[in-house]
Amino acid sequence: MAKEIERKFLVNNKMWSCSGEIIPMEQAYLSYSNGNVVRVRIAGESAFITIKGNLLGITRDEFEYSIPLSDARQMMKMAQGYRVVKKRHIEYVHGKKWEIDVFENENDGLVVAEIELTEENESFEKPIWILDEVSDDPRYFNFNLAQNPYSDWQ
Repeated sequence: MAKEIERKFLVNNKMWSCSGEIIPMEQAYLSYSNGNVVRVRIAGESAFITIKGNLLGITRDEFEYSIPLSDARQMMKMAQGYRVVKKRHIEYVHGKKWEIDVFENENDGLVVAEIELTEENESFEKPIWILDEVSDDPRYFNFNLAQNPYSDWQ
């Protein structure tokens, strides 16, 4: 069974500047039930369908499969809520891969860094541009950003 162990942090925009790979992303949500989510994502010229299980701590089941780009575009039309549009920046800091998402459209102004771990208590060194941890704040889950965007929080 595939597991995702992920921690999320807010990013200090004054301390961070993009220096890695950038992947434009658009994702939408097809289903949500009891904490389980079905997502379709277009990342650059690739597309995926992902099933995420209910979050327990910072761990959840995750199954992700490549799908044809044309299928993903059609599935996007079936989505619930807004689409989440962002640019994902890939950075390697202190030997760890960080994915920094710079959100656009309804979530403009939000920048979140994610790190995937192999175990929940794995230690890592935080980059200087990391602010507060938001791993357990459901407002920052992408599914919730599609339903209740950052621009509506003010």
